Amino acid sequence: MAVNLKGRSFLTLEDFTPGDIRYLLDLGHDLKAKRRAGISGHALEGKHIVLLFEKTSTRTRCSFEVAATQEGAHVTYLDAGSSQMGKKESLEDSAKVLGRFFDGIEYRGFAQKVVEDLAKYSGVPVWNGLTDADHPTQILADMMTIEEHCAKPLREVKVVFPGDVRNNMCYAWMFGAAKMGMHFVGLGPQELAREMDDALVRRVQDIALGTGATIEITHDPACLKGADVIYGDIWASMGEEDLIPKRAELLSPYRVTEETLKATGNPNVLYLHCLPSFHDFETKLAKEWKDKGVDIREVTDEVFRSRHSVVFDEAENRMHSIKAVLVATIGK
Repeated sequence: MAVNLKGRSFLTLEDFTPGDIRYLLDLGHDLKAKRRAGISGHALEGKHIVLLFEKTSTRTRCSFEVAATQEGAHVTYLDAGSSQMGKKESLEDSAKVLGRFFDGIEYRGFAQKVVEDLAKYSGVPVWNGLTDADHPTQILADMMTIEEHCAKPLREVKVVFPGDVRNNMCYAWMFGAAKMGMHFVGLGPQELAREMDDALVRRVQDIALGTGATIEITHDPACLKGADVIYGDIWASMGEEDLIPKRAELLSPYRVTEETLKATGNPNVLYLHCLPSFHDFETKLAKEWKDKGVDIREVTDEVFRSRHSVVFDEAENRMHSIKAVLVATIGK
């Protein structure tokens, strides 16, 4: 069955069928291969996109800018201080104005409702570059990376996510895994599991019933057995810095170490991370907290730099997977 995503917004993987997601992954692999072969793309020539960033980023901004320009588009970047959206102008009015200027809008910020309202009022495709509730472009890059390094089809892959099970990456992975029939386990303390969005969890489980996926939330490290992927994320998201000491105390038993990898029983287990990662004490924040007696590392340096780690392949794939979304939704 042919897949046509022209004019669609990309707000969450919940909105897409397994076939849609498969199409985007295949397109991402194809565009990556063409780039590696030196074949230039022209699918976005004459297109203009705007990037709205309320949260700073390295990979998301660079991925969208490079992906768009490689296909011939022009990019405008607006951070929180460069726009009147939500200050002197309502979100609805801003969306309607931007929709007159641009062929597509990327948003990276806080509330999922903002990206939904941008899509509702702008009249052009809107792409979610991260919200507090979801991070769908990251999941596409993750799945691309798994397919490059794991011989199994996605439906046979088991992913374990140790850490904060009620954060946007865990939620995004739950939707992605459910859609693609995968086995996903959120491994974290019961205290955080009790804070999960119950309605979201029910929707994920309903999807899983139809695809054969297995979605679990547990505090039992026995779930590591048989994992193909261990997935990492920092313990306190942007805007939660005041929670770092408590989160570090709560989540330190879930730090990914060489023992974590051994517990999978899989000599070829992969380590993925959405980045940035606290894996050593070479960052300002990690040093500051270490001086206060708090170790904020969610993964050891030995694991992060090991043969199991494919985090930089994964980071590169942000660009290729985002390019696939742009080409599929506004390309010629």
